[in-house]
Amino acid sequence: MINSQHFRILIVEDDALVQLALAETCEAVGYSVTCTHNGHDGLRAFAAAPFDVVVTDLNMPECDGRRMIRELRDKWPRLPIVVVTADPPVGGVRDLKGDAPGVTVLLHKPMHANALLMALRAIFETKDIP
Repeated sequence: MINSQHFRILIVEDDALVQLALAETCEAVGYSVTCTHNGHDGLRAFAAAPFDVVVTDLNMPECDGRRMIRELRDKWPRLPIVVVTADPPVGGVRDLKGDAPGVTVLLHKPMHANALLMALRAIFETKDIP
């Protein structure tokens, strides 16, 4: 059994209500959550204190999720990334992975909170715990 209190999640979402719902879902099961509103802020937050997983939207102002994912992958190629979007790419996760792994799960908005929790649980069950 995994102890959710050990895991830190960065949520990058520009819609305040969606961000709140994602954060409350994760915090309700004991995950430590930090939220930002765009990819630039997400990259800064991650550089300051790396997280175990990033949950991000794709369509955001200033720096969108795709750009942030590419930059995160350059520095942390094994970082699990969960994309939560209302506008998924035609090719699904394959379009977001490119030549390197990076996007672990693609969830479509609107979604049930359990879909996110199941995705996170699956990621953390396979993650090496220090």
